[in-house]
Amino acid sequence: MIKIYHNPRCRKSREGLEALEKSGKDFEVIKYLEDVPSKQELQDILSCLAITPEMLVRKNEQVWKENYKGKLLSDDEIIDAMIAHPKLIERPIVIKGKHAVIGRPTELINELLSK
Repeated sequence: MIKIYHNPRCRKSREGLEALEKSGKDFEVIKYLEDVPSKQELQDILSCLAITPEMLVRKNEQVWKENYKGKLLSDDEIIDAMIAHPKLIERPIVIKGKHAVIGRPTELINELLSK
């Protein structure tokens, strides 16, 4: 099953959702601000993306700048920060099987769907 971690208030996330709708494939929408991923789910997402936790953080968010920027944080601490403040999670994330992309730009989603 294809999944999209989606924030309806984000233009890029809405574009990612539209790409999935146009694909005609079945998918599940996870509004991650309401249904916050668990630590294990985030670790699984990071594994599918093949990136570090820091690479999944939206560093321009005020909460990051005020609480975390410039601090030496472990991967676990960064994951915990994303759980405590889910708007720090980059979006949209689309997962298909064991592969995933951050859908910026939307073409990355199309590439994933064609695999």
